[in-house]
Amino acid sequence: MTDNDEVTPNLPTAQPGSTAEAQARREAVRKENRRKGLVIVHTGNGKGKTTAALGILMRAWGRDMRLGGIQFFKHENATFGELRSAQRMNIELTPMGDGFTWTSRDMDETQARALHGWEQARQRIASNAYDIFLLDEFTYVLNFGWLEVQTVIDWLRDHKPPMLHLIITGRDAPPELIAFADLVTEMTLIKHHFADQGIKAQKGIEF
Repeated sequence: MTDNDEVTPNLPTAQPGSTAEAQARREAVRKENRRKGLVIVHTGNGKGKTTAALGILMRAWGRDMRLGGIQFFKHENATFGELRSAQRMNIELTPMGDGFTWTSRDMDETQARALHGWEQARQRIASNAYDIFLLDEFTYVLNFGWLEVQTVIDWLRDHKPPMLHLIITGRDAPPELIAFADLVTEMTLIKHHFADQGIKAQKGIEF
């Protein structure tokens, strides 16, 4: 396969066992050649939501695409591995939180920072300066009631550039967001080294 070959996920060429109907569908999709900026949601209780989103950014970086994002809860002075990589790769990934955990000592400050992050995200999304933009752990801002889900969806519908791919991560994605999105993946927790073996977060895996 060369860089010019088109890749259509889950739509392989004809193969043994492929039905005529399925093949016709594949050919119709290729012929129509529709393009749009996708709204992509990574949700669920399993590990890997942000990791998968960062994988998309890495792939897109290899395509010389314009990349950015806001991390809503990671501390503004964080130096996690992905931030070090983003800096070297000239990806504008910005942490804007206060290091929030589920036992935040100052929830008002956490909320204020998250809302400020949304203001910054809106400016960057509407600027048409990006091909892919990440809203990392944004579902929590919605689930905590800090922003109205429908208000956010309405704003995105009106202001997101048509070809911008927008990635949203976090547990418990609201049903309205799932309905609005084009691609939704749920990470299912099967085993976790911390819960099962008491192994703490490890460099290069969690941070």
